[in-house]
Amino acid sequence: MDLRIEGNAALVTAGTAGLGLASAEALAGAGCDVAVCGRSSERLEDAEKRLDAAGPGEVLAIRADITNPDDIVSFVEETIDGFGRLDHVVTSAGGPPPGPFLDTDDEDWYDAYDLLVMSVVRTVRAAQQTLVADGGGTIVTITSRSVKEVIDDLVLSNAVRRAVLGLTKTLADEFAPEIRVNSVLPGAHETDRIEELIRDGVERGEYEAYDEGLGEWSAGVPLDRVGDPGELGDTVAWLSSGRASFINGVAVPVDGGSMRGI
Repeated sequence: MDLRIEGNAALVTAGTAGLGLASAEALAGAGCDVAVCGRSSERLEDAEKRLDAAGPGEVLAIRADITNPDDIVSFVEETIDGFGRLDHVVTSAGGPPPGPFLDTDDEDWYDAYDLLVMSVVRTVRAAQQTLVADGGGTIVTITSRSVKEVIDDLVLSNAVRRAVLGLTKTLADEFAPEIRVNSVLPGAHETDRIEELIRDGVERGEYEAYDEGLGEWSAGVPLDRVGDPGELGDTVAWLSSGRASFINGVAVPVDGGSMRGI
């Protein structure tokens, strides 16, 4: 399907790995110029190569920490200066540390809020005026299925990510009709993070082999597997395109049907 966004410009926060990188690849594959940010020089180089290979557009890989307000503003400004426009914003972030409620302290909660919520607030604030001036655009926030159905041992993600969903729904009303704002709620996907957790489990003797660990992560998923990051990326690209022009303010689960709520 032609998404009709070739020549558009997109930025993806924390887009050098995982679901952020998968989203950036999908947008690049659809013909967008794409900017990503991250903290690791090695990951930035790898992401730049992958995105160059994914599509015909220009690529910017910019060093930035999304918990640093100045870094976020600089990332958005460098993207706009580099591409001369901005049409699509995708916000992504790594997950906060796991653990139960009584094992978290105030610093953990403030750090999680900066990582998951304020990174979105600051990115959107820096980008909104240009999105409107360029004729309108889209924002897609990547959160987690934990905003709808809590996950054991992830109290920070369960509680704090819900603020992003409330923000998404609010902005979908405030920014319309110039900007559409939606969210995706990923379940388990075979990202580098999950691969690392499974391999650590193999080393500890929890699983005999990688496939056994992957099967454990697939438990409870009606499609009997975890997702491929590219499937999430394709959803983000579609929501960013004119093919989804009447989709606004929704939270789309991409979890193989594992969410049980109606």
